[in-house]
Amino acid sequence: MGATADAHTHFTQGIALYDPHQHRVAVLLYGEDAGVICHIYAAFRLWYLGYPDQASAWFQEAVTLAQQSAHPFSLGFTLSLAAMLHQFRREVRAAQERAEAAITLTTEQGFPHWRAHGVILRGWALVQQGQTREGIEQINHGLRAHHATGAALLRPYFLALLAEAYGTMGQPEAGLTVLTEALTLAETTGERLYEPELYRLQGELLLQHNAANQSEAENCFHHALDIARHQQAKCSVSELVS
Repeated sequence: MGATADAHTHFTQGIALYDPHQHRVAVLLYGEDAGVICHIYAAFRLWYLGYPDQASAWFQEAVTLAQQSAHPFSLGFTLSLAAMLHQFRREVRAAQERAEAAITLTTEQGFPHWRAHGVILRGWALVQQGQTREGIEQINHGLRAHHATGAALLRPYFLALLAEAYGTMGQPEAGLTVLTEALTLAETTGERLYEPELYRLQGELLLQHNAANQSEAENCFHHALDIARHQQAKCSVSELVS
């Protein structure tokens, strides 16, 4: 996974075919609103392709559609994933607000999978606001809850948040151990969308651990750039060259 441009084409086609009145009944059959899903993942692809403002606009449309559907499950996962987009944009307070809204709803409705997403992202936001130890505890709690549901999708991304948090705490060795698991998962499952960031973080943590790791860190950064360019992931490229 990681063919960003091709994925965006398919999602925009889905949106063009979506009729809220005609297709809303399908929510009862399949458990998800197709229009909400297409808006969410098209927004993520817009982000990766280098259009952050368009991504935010499409995500707000997804939230609006989910609220109008009066379907708690759709709204729960939309709020959780909205927090994820805010995390991408490093919008700490917005990420926390969306995550906490998702936690409240998914706890009330009994959606443990999406509650775990919210807990992890709230933990990241706490780390960014100086509550590092509490944030790491929440990320780990969310990871355990996520694993308990049997889910594997997005685990490399969540592990990257934990690795970053360990770096913030001044524990690069712990962060590098977490990244080893994340990179192994990306390789074995084929979930490569966040792979450039995994290698970028690996380079950063190698340097934090020991300045003598400069050559190895540079290899990580170059590898991250190569993957991001192959994916046409401009946001990843811009972060790597900034």
